[in-house]
Amino acid sequence: MKTAVPCYYHLDVEVSPERVGQVSRILAAHLRYWDLENLADPVCRGAELLLRAIDEHATDKHTSIEMWWNGQHLITAFGDDDPDLRPDQDLRSCLADIAAMSDGWGCCASDTGSKIIWFSQRARAGERVPLVPTAPEPTLSTGLRVPREERVAVLTAPVPAGDEALEGSR
Repeated sequence: MKTAVPCYYHLDVEVSPERVGQVSRILAAHLRYWDLENLADPVCRGAELLLRAIDEHATDKHTSIEMWWNGQHLITAFGDDDPDLRPDQDLRSCLADIAAMSDGWGCCASDTGSKIIWFSQRARAGERVPLVPTAPEPTLSTGLRVPREERVAVLTAPVPAGDEALEGSR
């Protein structure tokens, strides 16, 4: 998987039942080109759900699709200008399915009054082997000896036994 090169793709679509499959194949082709084929299935399922819902409920069938890859997350966004399409009513079941299959999702309004519905997929390794703790092994064929106690140089002269009483009285 590519992890350091950010990628962006934009597609304008006039939604119809026959275009749903075509758009899904186009998105999958771009994900394969970006070496993200393991994300193609969930992204294409989410795209198909949204495109079918837009085809069924929207009066304006024009939508824009954008995909961003930042090295860790793939964000797929759908924007439309239909003021009659209500995500809270018309797209409720579609958004519930997208929420269940994605790592994150949302819906927001843009400055122009259009709606943007997005969902994200986090990059995962194809197969991960769980880490198993292992006991440390010595790296040398012979063990090192423990350092012996070294004598420390005395910085002051020892106090004679008779002078200890004088020191304590001061």
